[in-house]
Amino acid sequence: MSRLVLTPLLLAGLFRVQRLPREDDRGAFTRLFCAQELASAGWTAPVAQINHSRNAQRGCLRGMHYQRPPHAEMKLVSCLRGAVWDVALDLRHGSSSFLQWHAEFLSADNGRALLIPPGFAHGFQALTDDAELLYCHTCAHAPAAQAGVHPLDPRLAIVWPLPTGQMSEHDAGQAALPADFEGLRL
Repeated sequence: MSRLVLTPLLLAGLFRVQRLPREDDRGAFTRLFCAQELASAGWTAPVAQINHSRNAQRGCLRGMHYQRPPHAEMKLVSCLRGAVWDVALDLRHGSSSFLQWHAEFLSADNGRALLIPPGFAHGFQALTDDAELLYCHTCAHAPAAQAGVHPLDPRLAIVWPLPTGQMSEHDAGQAALPADFEGLRL
């Protein structure tokens, strides 16, 4: 029996993952990751890295991050505590949804995750204090390939639900996309 329900979203390759916990009087058991169940959505590589993010304050904004090819990665993003507004931005050259974004409300209570394909930038805003996320990646972090887009770039018009709170110097220092940006060639 499948424990993960995959729902394709409007941006090709992007999926909402709904976890189906097993609950009884002892508590609950939830599958966080299953390569076999995610293969139909394009997850074909082993997990190369797992990261944990703790965000102390509501409104904290992180992103929009991605890795340039050949280190472009698929990510499975889950909220383990609190709630976040999780955003994926399509940066794929030639994509019909180029520069479009999609956001999902992820929380510890709703059992949802966002499966983000290579060629997307990712970011989120904490909607609660002490929000915690877990990310599974198909590629390890490659410092020479790391890149980002300013999360408040007016060209992208990402709607963040709260006023911008804490942001790292790195994220605040990201440039807006140049007008001639043609996208990532994967």
